[in-house]
Amino acid sequence: MKFNLGVKLLISYLVIVMTGVFALSLTASIFAPAALDRHIAEMQSMGQSAALVADLHRNFRAAVNEILVISTSVAMLAAGAVSAFVTRRILDPIRQMKTASRLIAEGDYQQRVKVYEEDELGELARTFNQMAERLAHTEERRMELIGNVAHELRTPLSSVGVLMEGLVDGVLPQEPATYISVQREVARLQRLVDDLQELSRAEAGQLHLDLQPVNPIVLVERTADKLRPQFADKSVSLVLHLPERTPQLDLDPDRFTQILINIMGNALQYTPEGGRVTVTADTQAGAFRLRIADTGIGLRLADQQAIFERFYRVEKSRARTGGGSGVGLTIARYLVEMHGGHIHAESAGLGHGSTFVVSLPLT
Repeated sequence: MKFNLGVKLLISYLVIVMTGVFALSLTASIFAPAALDRHIAEMQSMGQSAALVADLHRNFRAAVNEILVISTSVAMLAAGAVSAFVTRRILDPIRQMKTASRLIAEGDYQQRVKVYEEDELGELARTFNQMAERLAHTEERRMELIGNVAHELRTPLSSVGVLMEGLVDGVLPQEPATYISVQREVARLQRLVDDLQELSRAEAGQLHLDLQPVNPIVLVERTADKLRPQFADKSVSLVLHLPERTPQLDLDPDRFTQILINIMGNALQYTPEGGRVTVTADTQAGAFRLRIADTGIGLRLADQQAIFERFYRVEKSRARTGGGSGVGLTIARYLVEMHGGHIHAESAGLGHGSTFVVSLPLT
């Protein structure tokens, strides 16, 4: 047989009351007769009649039983009143959370509950609101992702469609340059798919590291040489200020290179033509610190805190030059943390560039 919480609370109070009454009755039945017999003996010694003593004995027991009945009734009524009051104070927040939970499950992520008291229920209400806020935030990011991915897919697919239509109609010449254009658009699609797949694996904890002693400066220089043609195409300078010697770190070379490509590629993407990206490194406080600074559009304070969240884009425009799919820095954060390090962004504000700082523990 199922009972709601209010009935359970009422039953618990009644059980407490009945336990007290039982204890009181048991105590009275054990000690009251002895006390009464002692007083009767004193009365008999003073010459009281046996009939009067028996009547007194009977009336005393009746009075005790009557008092117990009355006190039990009053206690049960009080328990019911207290139960109703306490149950309402407890059940109202719970009912609100129940209703809000059902609406959130139906897709209404704006539901919040009122915090009544600074107690466990109040803490539960605050935690519920935080959960609802996170769900709303995630849903917003999901919708942004759908829009971003749809745009990222539409642009190269449209380009490929136009190129292929031109080839079929004979408008475009069948020469290497045309096929290279098609290949470039297909590569953009492949990069987007790879980024989404990598993010899914990172969030599922399915990425694994092949750690080995590595000189991080060598990896930074190799990655910079790999990216220099892209910087040159955009007329953005790539400057390295690296120490000649640095301790080796336990790194996965491929994953660390991926971190560098994601961060440096992001810096290139948000740095206008004629700008500069500077990479510096040093060792201090038991950590290797890498700083990648650009002269790009900069970050607001809110962007600095959210830039590493999945699907977040500083530039809300969906223009191709306004940002990618918004997962590169998220993947970089996962990989840095898997290496036991930390990554954060710094900026003096919009128009003042930004700096990404990667700190990794020394071996």
